[in-house]
Amino acid sequence: MDGRAGGNRAGPGVACQLAADNDMEAIQAWLAEFHDSPQTLRNYRKEAERLLLWALIERGKPLSSLTREDCLLYETFLNDPQPRERWCGVKAPRFSPQWRPFVGPLSPASRQMTLLIINSLFSYLVTAGYLAGNPLALARRRTRSHQSTRQVERFLEQDQWQALLAAVDALPRDSERDCQHYARAKYLVALLYLLGPRVSEVAEHTMSSFQRIRGRWWWQVTGKGRKEARVPVNEDLLAALSEYRCFYGLPPLPVPDETTPLVMNLKGAAGIGDNMIYRIVKSLVIRAAARLEADDPHQAEKLRRASTHWFRHTSITHQADAGIDLRHLQRNARHARLDTTGLYLHAEEHEWHEAMERHRLNKEPIKRS
Repeated sequence: MDGRAGGNRAGPGVACQLAADNDMEAIQAWLAEFHDSPQTLRNYRKEAERLLLWALIERGKPLSSLTREDCLLYETFLNDPQPRERWCGVKAPRFSPQWRPFVGPLSPASRQMTLLIINSLFSYLVTAGYLAGNPLALARRRTRSHQSTRQVERFLEQDQWQALLAAVDALPRDSERDCQHYARAKYLVALLYLLGPRVSEVAEHTMSSFQRIRGRWWWQVTGKGRKEARVPVNEDLLAALSEYRCFYGLPPLPVPDETTPLVMNLKGAAGIGDNMIYRIVKSLVIRAAARLEADDPHQAEKLRRASTHWFRHTSITHQADAGIDLRHLQRNARHARLDTTGLYLHAEEHEWHEAMERHRLNKEPIKRS
């Protein structure tokens, strides 16, 4: 069951590039490739664990014996994990007796992401000479053309964004702790919106990542895949940064080699992790949604679903709406491909909808002479 003799193991004539004797060791080798991207590592580990547990418990075979038919069954399983009492439960600490691999059925988008991650695992193990073949590679490419043109939709529209800013302004400031929370929330929202970072980047960087070069301020970021880049820091962010630092008695602007975390805990004594950033953002969007509920429940519902990564999408989308040049937009977003940045362009969609307003049900009758 550990995969030492899995039915899909590469034959004796293939030189394996891994020092792995079993499936667990092979998975760990794959996960080690993502040690420099904590968020990706967590997501990939979760999906690999789910697949491994399902293979062992439901199919009674190791991961290295899974066939294409097994993969089809797993796709069906993700849509409705059964038996539910075994696979689904409330969110609980990782080693709690109440922990389960799933909260419930995965959405279509989540299922698609799961299969992409599993495909990456299988492809890696085939390339490494651990597996003979990738059982997911036989899947029909049903969604490629659709994905290439699908625009990004997980962003906050202007009404939702204004409701969020209003919710931040309305935070209580009666006690010292309230004031600390307000100062951090106001700065964090500005940081996420004006720089468009990934949440792991916010958690991992210090104030020294703000650098002054030739009289202008930049954010020097080490991002996904350990790629280094820099993003312009505009006057709004510089003002938010200075206000936040002064609140904690720091000089208005960072100094070289400063080790102060980019975002601090309420006492200003240490940094906060991506989980805490997520919790702060969720608290704010829930407050903002409550402000919209009476007038526009549809907008409120979308706002409640927002997470930290929506702020990155919102930042890029609003930059595009503001008419920022596509070349600069790509560099701000740190996209490797220009067509990825193009998914954030919604101006043509707006013009298309406006044009359709001229196609009316009741038109003026044609006057005849």
